[in-house]
Amino acid sequence: DKVLPELIEPYELRAAKLREFLEDVKPSLCYDIVPLADPFGPSITDPDLQCLVVSEETRRGGEAVNRKRLENGLPELALHEIQLMKDPDHSQNEEEKISSSSLRQRLLGTLLQPPRQDPALPLRPYVIGLTGGTGSGKTSIARLLGHLGAFVIDADKLGHAVYVPGGPAYEPVVAAFGAEILNKDGTINRKVLGAKVFGNQERLKSLTDIVWPEIAQMAKKRVREADAQG
Repeated sequence: DKVLPELIEPYELRAAKLREFLEDVKPSLCYDIVPLADPFGPSITDPDLQCLVVSEETRRGGEAVNRKRLENGLPELALHEIQLMKDPDHSQNEEEKISSSSLRQRLLGTLLQPPRQDPALPLRPYVIGLTGGTGSGKTSIARLLGHLGAFVIDADKLGHAVYVPGGPAYEPVVAAFGAEILNKDGTINRKVLGAKVFGNQERLKSLTDIVWPEIAQMAKKRVREADAQG
């Protein structure tokens, strides 16, 4: 449930940075860095531990550690609370503290690794799939890519096109859901159709089984058009 988990650095790199920090702070310090496979790690099993450093945010976690230690027959740890450092450069949408979540958000738009060369794929057209929930910025990013010369294929518009009279999904949809979904001019009333399928998984699957393959074919056709235009 972390923010942007794809951008979390690998354990080996994080451990190396931690070692560098500890050596800068106090080269004579003895320490042992271990990966955590669960929320507690060695804190509930190591009898030699005496103290756990927590923040105001993680104090409840420290108290949970002590409860587990008592269950395991181990003495409680002293909980030493430290203050969180404030981030002087945080934006309005970021946390006030220095936060790895904020740091990962700032990495958005950064090329993490060069595009992988796959000999099985043609060099062009280079297809980028742009996905995300409502309000995530798909339209804005598509507009920016379009200004940079990309050929933009809007799947929402294709979704509307398959329903129009003469469109590839028009007759199958009418046959499956009846003439009552039609307006007087013969077009499909999307609200009436939606009322028939939403909340009914079987009917919704029947609709998507008709419509989605047609949208995919239209998208592939548009990709071929983009390729032809260079």
